[in-house]
Parts: sequence; C-alpha cells; structure tokens
Amino acid sequence: MGMLVGVDVGGTFTDVVVLDEGRRELRIGKVASTPDDQSSGFITALDDLHVSYSDIDLVTHGTTVATNAVLERDGGRCGLIATRGFRDILELRRRDRPHMYGLTGTYEPLIPRDRRLEVTERIAAEGAVLTPLCEDEVLEAGRLLLAQWSEAIVVSFMNSYANPEHELRAKEILQAEWPDLYVVTSSETLPVFREFERTSTAVVNAYVQPNVGQYLERLEERLHARGYGSDLFIMQSNGGMMSSAAVRNLPLNTVLSGPAAGVIAATRIAAEDGFANLITYDMGGTSLDVSLVQAGKPLPSSGMDLEFGIPLMVSMIDIHTIGAGGGSIARIDQGGLLQVGPQSAGAEPGPVCYGKNGTAPTLTDANLILGRINPRYPIAGVAGASFDVAGARSVIAETIGRPLGLSTEEAAQAIVTVANNRIAGSLRRVSIDKGHDPREFALFSFGGSGPLHAGFLLKELSIGQGIVPYFPGIASAWGCVIADRQHDFVTMQNCLLDALDLAEVERIFADHLAAGEEMLAGERVPLERVSVIREADISYEGQTHVIRTSLPAGKLSHETIAESFRKAYLQHYGRVEEGFGGLEELLAQIPIRLLNLRTAVIGVRADVALKDYVKAPDSTVAAACKEERAVYADGEFVSCPVFERAKLPWGAMLHGPALIEQPDTTVWLEPWCRATVAAGGSLLIEVT
Repeated sequence: MGMLVGVDVGGTFTDVVVLDEGRRELRIGKVASTPDDQSSGFITALDDLHVSYSDIDLVTHGTTVATNAVLERDGGRCGLIATRGFRDILELRRRDRPHMYGLTGTYEPLIPRDRRLEVTERIAAEGAVLTPLCEDEVLEAGRLLLAQWSEAIVVSFMNSYANPEHELRAKEILQAEWPDLYVVTSSETLPVFREFERTSTAVVNAYVQPNVGQYLERLEERLHARGYGSDLFIMQSNGGMMSSAAVRNLPLNTVLSGPAAGVIAATRIAAEDGFANLITYDMGGTSLDVSLVQAGKPLPSSGMDLEFGIPLMVSMIDIHTIGAGGGSIARIDQGGLLQVGPQSAGAEPGPVCYGKNGTAPTLTDANLILGRINPRYPIAGVAGASFDVAGARSVIAETIGRPLGLSTEEAAQAIVTVANNRIAGSLRRVSIDKGHDPREFALFSFGGSGPLHAGFLLKELSIGQGIVPYFPGIASAWGCVIADRQHDFVTMQNCLLDALDLAEVERIFADHLAAGEEMLAGERVPLERVSVIREADISYEGQTHVIRTSLPAGKLSHETIAESFRKAYLQHYGRVEEGFGGLEELLAQIPIRLLNLRTAVIGVRADVALKDYVKAPDSTVAAACKEERAVYADGEFVSCPVFERAKLPWGAMLHGPALIEQPDTTVWLEPWCRATVAAGGSLLIEVT
C-alpha cells in the first residue's frame, strides 16, 4: 500500500488521517461535520490537507448515516410482507417497557400498520412446507405497497430461517416486476429463529438502505471525479471493513461504524505501549462510546437495541453509547435537578462558545469557563479561530447558575461534575456490571473531549493507569486506516449438543470460510493472511439467553464444545460461593443446547504502528511550557502550566494541575495526577 486514508464522520466533527507509507508521513485534519450531507465534510477534510486523490490507494470511511436514519426517523419509506396473521409482529415485540418504573413511554415501529401486508404461506419450524406460497398475493401486495410510494420492501415469513424457499421466491417475484426496488428478506439478513428480532433486523436493513445507498453513490461520484481510482471501503460494527458494494446490501452492518473504528484504534495503540486489558471511552462532541478490551481483543456482541423496541441482531463490538459529549446540553429538569445530555448542540449550531448562534449551555462551555480549554487555541487547527467566553459565561449564569443559586464558575463546575458521573456510570456498566474489576484494566481515553475527564475517572473507579494516545481526537479515523477486513456468517442449528451432527458442523464452517474467502478475493485489498474465528451460541437447556462461545481450532468433538462452553459460562456468571454446593457439578448434569454457529473470516492486513509515524521532539519540558493559566479546581482558581504536547520529550514526567494542548484536544491533568510521556508519544496517567 502507498497512501491510506481514513475518514470518520461524527456528530460534531469530521476527522481525517492520511498515511503515506512510501514517504513515512502522517497528516491529520478535523473539520466541522455537515449533517445535511456528510460527504461535504468528508471532501472538505481531504481538500484541506491538499491530498492528490489520484495518489490514494485506499479510502476507509466510518459513517453515521445508518444510525442517524433510525434515530432521526429519516430512513426510506418501507413496506412489509408477512405470513398471514403476523403483520403486527413489530408491535407485539417483547414484554418489556421503555422505563423501569411505570407504564409511560411510546413506541413507533419503523413501518406503520397500513404498509404491513399479509400473504398466504406457511413453513413449519423444522422447514417443511405446510401451506404453499400464493404468488399472486405477493404480486398484489407489491402493487399496493408501491402505490403507497414504498422505496423498499421487507419479506419476513414465519420460520424462514429453517427454509427460506418462500421468502426467496417472493423476492424473485418482486424484483422481476420492479427491478429497481430494494427488497430485503429476513432469511438472508438474519437466518436464525425468534421472529421479532429477525423481522426487526431485516426492517432496519431496509429502512436505512435507501439513505446509505444514495450517500455512498454521491460520495463515490465526488471521489472519482477528483481522481480517486479505487473502491471505497466502509467500517463495520464488528471492527472490520467491507466494500461499499457489500454495504449497499447490508447497510445495517455500519450502525456502529465510527465507534467500532475507535475501539480498533485503542486496541492497537495500547498494545504498542504494552497494555492488553482496556476500558475505552470515546468522547466526542455528541456522544460517549464505551467498550471493553480483554487480552488484546474487543469483546463481541450479537446485537443491540437501536432504541426502545428496535433490536438489531448482528455481530458487532460490544459498545455502550450514551448522549454525553462536549456538545451535551445542560438544563434544569422539572424536579429542579441539573441534567447534562443526552440532547446535544451538535455541529450546528454547536456550543455557545463556538459563536454559531448557539443558545443552550453545553459541557464545552463549562470547561471553557473553568479555564480547561484555551479560548485562543485554534478550533480543530483553524488559524485565527477563538471561543466566545463572554457568551458562554452569560448563558451558564442565566440558565444554570441563577436557578440553582450558584456563581458562574460553580455552575460550570456542577455541569462538569454531573457529566463526569454520567461517564463513570457508563464505565461501570461495561465493567463492574459484567463481572469485571476496573482495577485490572487501563483506561484508554480518546475523542476530542475525552482527555478533559480522564483524571476524574481514574480516581473515581480506582483504575491504576490511563492512556491518552498521541492523536486522541482522530483515533477513530486512525482505526479506519489500520482496520482488517472482516465478514461474519451465522447458521442456526438449535439442537441438543449430544444430538449435534459434527460432520454437518464442519461442513457449515467450511461453507462459511469459502464464502468469506470469495468476498475477500473480490475486494482486491492486499492481505498478509486470512484468519478464522469459530464461535457458537450455546446455553443450558431451558435458558433463554445464550453465551457466545469461542470454539477451539481443529477437529471438534462434543466434549471439546461442552468444555469450551462451561469455561465461558463460569467466566460470564462466576462461581457459587462455598456452602452452596459446587456449580460445576450441578451444571454438568444439565443438557447443553447449541443454537447458532458463527464464523468470522478476517483478512489480516500488514500491521501499521502509530508510533512509527510520530517523531521524538528535540525539546525539553521547559521549552514545551508555553504559559501559565488560571484553572478552576477544588473550588478556586489555581495557576497551572500549559504545555504544547508536540514539544514534550519522551520520558518527561508532568505533575498536575497542568494542561496539555494540541490541535485535536486538550488533556486536563487533575491536581492528583501525574503523566509520563511514553516512547511513541502516548501519555500514561496515574493517580498520585
């Protein structure tokens, strides 16, 4: 490879990394995102770096188009064709509610009832045809949905995971009549049981398909018009990249595109500094994305809820997201309590201090008032840019300080404290709530806003070590540059382990591998090797929830599968304390059920280390200190040094309170912290 480009579009900023391997050069950029058309910010970011498009070998993109389409209810106009009697499966859902207490809350399906139609057909649970498909009804349903201006049609029949014959025939009928119509079948999207989750996943795929397809077409036209001659690749939620052509068929795989790239970057950069167990948090302008990395691998998940009642069941990195970014809006709720987020000022108008006619106080405004952000330091590297301190002070004083009886500084500190505690809660959710001790992990802090809060979080969760990468504000874009290629496959088995046909299992895994290798070959990206991860969804008989279990390489047996599952089960749920009997002995008597077989086919690219592109500065700590500034800490303003990060020599040790500034973020070193500059530029922070 020669020139590699990674672009991550966030809610507030668009980040770009240009890696020229031939010249051993690294360039980074950050511009304001363009929510109306993400491709505009994408192109602006590249143009600002004066990139020759014809010299680019590979562009990988992290995008929020699919996510935004669902959250903003701005996706395509879809219809659903279901088995007769099952048109309301989206609204029947599960027996849950949006709030733990009370029955308040609303639910609105992505496809309204008048665009959910039924046809005659029925497949049995074991796959036998009980009632043949009425093809005339399929054609008539298509006409009715097209008459309602449907852009995409979902075909989801009962038990199609066991036999997709009827769904595939319905798709064939619809596409023969309307070749340009998006048609999504549940059996091709998610060939597993549980009708609601399978239907919901297929609906999400269809709902975002027009938006993603049109966006990629527009972006590729602009890239190719400027001279880019290769394929465009998109980050997937599983941490791998795939071609834009493949994404057009399965756009649901991009729902956590940018956050997944961030976790990949954190995993690789931390490994360069010798860390394998991480709690990562990516705090940008709009949201906070938290994840766990164990033994050098991000923890996987088999799905998530995009919002209440809209599950998405695909392989992805386990990422917890909340609305807590620099642009999160502070407000007083009806009970008189201070809240921060989840609403965000976004890129337009942004925080009040940006001077873009914003009127709501945000976390960034609060950090500016406290002196933790330099009002004269360029925003995203834009020369001459400055913050509107007076505007930020005025809005926080009026909307937060006066109602709570606090001074402007006290109100700003209260905003930061509330935000800090929300972030800490998210870190506990991915660690303590899942049986992990935060003290056994390092805290990897990135995103434009993340390093401002690292010191508090280290102390709050008793984490021994924090890591701030050299370019924290563009880490997700770096993840796009270094990501491997990955394709995931799942096939349902749903049988007791003792009855599992091992020859059939080997055949399924072989088919998965062959399909994955074919897709990798068609994408024409140089690889070092192809690796395979084999997993299974397994539970004890009678349990609803399954454990995603890694299976050993080589020939499988019932005993090796059972042993792998028991180890995963005990790791996930822990052990029974002494006096309650032996859990292992008890579980050994319960039959084991294997639900799904999963394969990840990974095209491993040549390893690229960030530290190889960061030069050690010929400087001293004294030369890196550019000024002293008053910062509000522990209820008063204290004078603290401000360092230019690019000038800090490797091996330097700094003691808080201190500020470390760079174009893509600011690191706030709390009074109880110290930081060491590691070889390669990472900051290693400890609580003293």
